[in-house]
Amino acid sequence: MNPKLKSLLNLWLPIVIWALIIFNFSAHPAVQASVTHWQDFIVKKFAHLIEYAIFATLWYRALKESGIDKKMAGLYAIFICLAYGATDEFHQAFTPTREPTIRDVTIDTAGGIIGIFIIWKLLPKAPKKLKIWAEELHII
Repeated sequence: MNPKLKSLLNLWLPIVIWALIIFNFSAHPAVQASVTHWQDFIVKKFAHLIEYAIFATLWYRALKESGIDKKMAGLYAIFICLAYGATDEFHQAFTPTREPTIRDVTIDTAGGIIGIFIIWKLLPKAPKKLKIWAEELHII
């Protein structure tokens, strides 16, 4: 396979797919909260953290493997999470029963920060099998 095509498929296609998944979640009208509203709130906000931690990880990997140094790749990935989170909230303004909030952009950005923190601080100290897995995926 052509190396450029392989790079495109391995590094950049996952970002596009993940961005479309996030967009798709935002395109659906909000589901009415259950009786235990606070539990729904926690689950939904935790999902924001996780989806943007994954998004930051995908961006970090693609940027790093494209020749950008690790520090800048991490900072760019966090900024991209902030920017995409903001545009995602703007998109929600046009979705019935949804409304954009600064809180969600903040949570999305926090998810990106958590993802990069895990890559920079926790993965290097992880058990050997986990480090090998992260290295094979070109995360560290």
